[in-house]
Amino acid sequence: MADDPIKHVIVLCLENRSFDQMLGCFKEKFPDLNGVDPAAPQTCLDDQGNAYTQRATTLRQMPNDKTHLWDPHHEVEHVHMQIEGDPDHPAQMKGFVFNFAKAYPDSTRQARQHIMDYYPRGFLPGLHSLAEDFTICDRWFSSLPGPTWPNRFFALSGTASGRVAMPGDGTHHADLPGFFEQNQETIFDRLNEKGIHWKTYFHDLPQSWVMRHPRRPNNAARYFYIREFYHDARGPEEEFPQFCYIEPDFMGFQQNDDHPPHDVMKGEKLIVDVYNALRSNPKLWASSLLVVFFDEHGGFYDHVYPPAATPPDHHCEEYKFDQLGARVPALLVSPHVERRVEHTQFDHTSLLRYLIGKWGLRPLGERAAKANSIGVAIREQARDDTIAHIAMTVEQLTPPDPEVEDAGFGISDHHRALQKFSAYLKAKVWTDSITAADERLPALYPSIVRIIEVSAFATVWTWRTMHDRLRGRSGRPAASISQPDKVHVDSALQRNDAAYFLIGRKRHALGLLGDLIKRGGVERRHAIRTLAAITGRPFHEYEKAGFAAGRAQPQMRRQAPASGYVDAWVAKHVDG
Repeated sequence: MADDPIKHVIVLCLENRSFDQMLGCFKEKFPDLNGVDPAAPQTCLDDQGNAYTQRATTLRQMPNDKTHLWDPHHEVEHVHMQIEGDPDHPAQMKGFVFNFAKAYPDSTRQARQHIMDYYPRGFLPGLHSLAEDFTICDRWFSSLPGPTWPNRFFALSGTASGRVAMPGDGTHHADLPGFFEQNQETIFDRLNEKGIHWKTYFHDLPQSWVMRHPRRPNNAARYFYIREFYHDARGPEEEFPQFCYIEPDFMGFQQNDDHPPHDVMKGEKLIVDVYNALRSNPKLWASSLLVVFFDEHGGFYDHVYPPAATPPDHHCEEYKFDQLGARVPALLVSPHVERRVEHTQFDHTSLLRYLIGKWGLRPLGERAAKANSIGVAIREQARDDTIAHIAMTVEQLTPPDPEVEDAGFGISDHHRALQKFSAYLKAKVWTDSITAADERLPALYPSIVRIIEVSAFATVWTWRTMHDRLRGRSGRPAASISQPDKVHVDSALQRNDAAYFLIGRKRHALGLLGDLIKRGGVERRHAIRTLAAITGRPFHEYEKAGFAAGRAQPQMRRQAPASGYVDAWVAKHVDG
């Protein structure tokens, strides 16, 4: 794509909201937008025949009765009922409230109504401010009619490798570690092959690590806590990653992924912060594209029936992958997009299709190969009239009911799945230390390593389950090593698991980077760039300046005179 003016693609993927709920109100501004028509609102019935009609709401948290926190279901069987209707009275896109009521027979009328509600124009300070000024995609569907994880797999790899269930939903108990060993290649692998500079910024526990490839040391080396994003956005434009993926905070009081029942304004704050960081750096902003979308609809109402889809590959163990999921909110934000609605049909693989075409990457499955590229919305000419800054009020930043924010952790399948995954990461730290003692072990005795991993996970998970039962649901407040200045009640363990795992992977990455540096070419340049990212030292600048390996080493030493470990590593792997 020679005429593409975009140098930096920033992806922010949030959770569990439908298009009608979040952006349907913009039919008021754009009559051609397929959204909510207040003059002819849609209606759904519950299991008792009570009618619920679309209406504007300003409720920021999922309604609850203080003893129940209801999370609308979005697993495949539930989504099927939502989009096909009551089995006894099938009707497309009429089963949302019926499904919620069947799943939660004790739910209140207010909670059922909230399934149909939508936010009025201007209520959401981040999403709505950007929707006013940039491109709304009103035909962006989730990649399958199912839950969070497989949809996120599609966004990064173009496939879910046959999986649609999540470990928190009562399945995969026989081989939970096996569930976390999906081995498909990802967009990160494709970027590595071309030497494209990328980073993933995360808050607590990177969900993308559920797949094996992002956990590999050379990829994990490019994972950084979210504070690094704001630091990078303040720096020189040419140093900012060409591609970056932002993972929200999934757990605890700080959760800002937009997953119910948490305050919707927390997700808005993340959108605002990311946009303001990019917009405040004029050179970076001038060549950036921010893509904001949600992984799936979260059980909330949308009126557009999902179309058929191309299966990504031969994997159909749990689903055929021949239909898209419900529409989700999606915005393209850049000085190179117009203030309008884009009606082209997209799903999460449309992002992959754009990146593959943009940088000449190798394919990522049949779905991505046949998807429409989001590049159709990009214009070469830049605008100079984009919103300069988005502000939020103190009232918007204060949750209406703080108790809901505390109680919300652990109630959803997604949270339970993340808890199990963090226990798996803890077990991996143990098994990695065992195999590190003899690096031949994984190759010579893979079955032994597998037994060790399964046993370690079972030990960690059993201990934590018993511990939780003995102490009750909430434990003592505790800080995590990733955020020593913050106290978490229920998620400190999970945050620590991710931090310790990342420490080990980055240490392991140093040796692998040394081998890649010796190979030369794209691999050398990309490895040096990775080394610069994880050490905070500009080794890549010496490479660009033409230093030979022997001359680069003294320059590197002057940057880190007190760092004996890095000094020894440079001597061994760059000069050696």
